[in-house]
Amino acid sequence: MKPLFASRLAKLLAGLCLWLFVAPLSTAEVLKIVVDDTIQPITEEYIGRAIGEAHARNASALLIEMNTPGGLVTSTRGIIEKITTSPVPVIVYVAPTGARAGSAGIFILESADVAAMAPGTNAGAAHPVVLVGPMTVKTDDDMKKKIENDSAALIRSVASKRNRNVEAAEGAVRESKAFTEQEALSGKLIDYVASSEDDLFRQMQGKPVKRFDGQTVTLNLVGQSIQGYDMTLKERILDYLMDPDVAFILLAIGLLALYVEFNHPGAVVPGTVGVVFILVAAFALNLLPVRFAALALIAGSFALFALEAKFATHGVLTTGGVVLLTLGGLLLVDSPIPEMRVHLLTALAVSIPLGVITAFLMSIALRASRNKVVTGVQGLVGEIGVAHTALTPAGKVFVHGEIWDAVSPTQVAAGRKVIVREVQDLKLEVAEVSAAQPNPVPTEVS
Repeated sequence: MKPLFASRLAKLLAGLCLWLFVAPLSTAEVLKIVVDDTIQPITEEYIGRAIGEAHARNASALLIEMNTPGGLVTSTRGIIEKITTSPVPVIVYVAPTGARAGSAGIFILESADVAAMAPGTNAGAAHPVVLVGPMTVKTDDDMKKKIENDSAALIRSVASKRNRNVEAAEGAVRESKAFTEQEALSGKLIDYVASSEDDLFRQMQGKPVKRFDGQTVTLNLVGQSIQGYDMTLKERILDYLMDPDVAFILLAIGLLALYVEFNHPGAVVPGTVGVVFILVAAFALNLLPVRFAALALIAGSFALFALEAKFATHGVLTTGGVVLLTLGGLLLVDSPIPEMRVHLLTALAVSIPLGVITAFLMSIALRASRNKVVTGVQGLVGEIGVAHTALTPAGKVFVHGEIWDAVSPTQVAAGRKVIVREVQDLKLEVAEVSAAQPNPVPTEVS
């Protein structure tokens, strides 16, 4: 009995070990992320991290639910590279209803192993937008043509490898064509139109998918659990800071705080806030295509605000500062899509109050610097006192409750009122107050 019991126990333990080993490998799941934002470096980092996580979990596929107006070309290229080299099949699903894969979004859609769209969505309008400074017409046209050809070659390369309609994909770049989900399906730009993820998985069930490296896989995703994969706290914060409106507001607040610190040295708090805000804004702007000429416009606006308070031009310089600050904000981020630029309303909402505040603070500072000194020895100048002894021409005077050595250009009898004209080496230069001269009564005379 004992050998039989030992044999059964050994088989049970072996089966348990095999189950523990195979169970993690056989756990079928689909990892899902949601990209509902512009395409920028944080989006690229998020997608790359999700692909790595899907591979580490041995997930059946990575599902990217996408809704984007487009974004930066460099980030788009990085995402395409990550998707086409992914060890896990990648499904890009434009959803929900009303979503779009605009501009850079259609590049990402075409690069996926499986491209799908929900009803009521659209994709396309991917013509590259060039924002450049003053150039000759010929140079400008040549630059636009080079960028357009480069973008067209990229989408041709991606679409051809996925066996999709190369001509239609190129039309989205060269002619800014946009497609509804049905137009994209009939034009062979996407593989499926599905009302939900489950509907998409049912349509895909058992069908072969040709990967970018030429291998063919069959995805059986029906019934598999869908596990969400969110951004990290760091990515969420950076994604928020990548909003050009937010970066511009942080920069403006930081400059204003430094301005207050310079007008009130030693306040510490405004200076600390200013440095922190400017550094955070600089970090965000470092990840965005920034025009440095726009930063010069912003600096020039603060110079005009300061000059307004000094020369009192009745608002002319302040108006110029507001205009410069507004233009600096609008031109700050050189992005191909409006969603990644500073909006006019934001620029005006920051520029006008900031212009008023800075001009007001500077006027207060200059007014204070012009006021008569009322503390220390210099505060005695202009005060009225009484000759304690005869001034012939030197003697003693009583001012502000104290007796001072004094000298007068003319003789002054004791008891006569005098006014302090100057203070040198703790000796007062005074003059007798004549009867015709205004004769204010000193505050402290005995």
